[in-house]
Amino acid sequence: MMVLDSVLKPMHRAGLPFVAAFGLITIVLFWLHTVAGLVGLVLTVWCYYFFRDPHRMIPLREGLVVSPADGIVSQIVNETPPAELGMPDGEFTRISVFMNVFNCHVNRAPVAGAVARIAYRPGKFLNASLDKASVHNERNSLRVTMEDGRQIAIVQIAGLVARRILCFVNEGDTLRTGERFGLIRFGSRLDVYLPEGIAPMVVVGQTMVAGETVLADLLSREGPRGGRAE
Repeated sequence: MMVLDSVLKPMHRAGLPFVAAFGLITIVLFWLHTVAGLVGLVLTVWCYYFFRDPHRMIPLREGLVVSPADGIVSQIVNETPPAELGMPDGEFTRISVFMNVFNCHVNRAPVAGAVARIAYRPGKFLNASLDKASVHNERNSLRVTMEDGRQIAIVQIAGLVARRILCFVNEGDTLRTGERFGLIRFGSRLDVYLPEGIAPMVVVGQTMVAGETVLADLLSREGPRGGRAE
């Protein structure tokens, strides 16, 4: 049973229309030719896998900032959050997590807090791993106010293949750490802007697990961490 659970994951309801469409096309392809049908079957399985929504073990200790997405840390830089969020002037540490088409694309809240603002901005569909994607690409930004009054910014960024950003929460809603708040279809990126003075606990190239991997500790005085590939 445990082996089966490691392969068969729950699927987010947002994927149902897509999997159904792939399945219908696969039936037609099998009617036309067996090889074409097998290709369709592989694509249908991939579509189901893309929309998987596995359970995660969320760390509960106060002060932890968890990754909002599965993927790879592509950048850690100092940047100003999107202007439409109305955050204080100045640069914040931005951690970018790049999701490829094989990653789970369900997005989870990095911290607990109240959604103070949500701002959508249309834009281009450049490769989400590029730095300029933060400025030019379609994005949906959230400003979350934590219990201690500090704020954190979360930005969903569409990528080269992505064409739809979904956000499941509204302004005024309260999020729990690790709670599902959105989804981006078919390749994208999540940016997290840490509060002033908070150092990241991850490095560029590190693999992230949404809701589980700790990005930073708001209660720690530790400086930025280093890392090496082996």
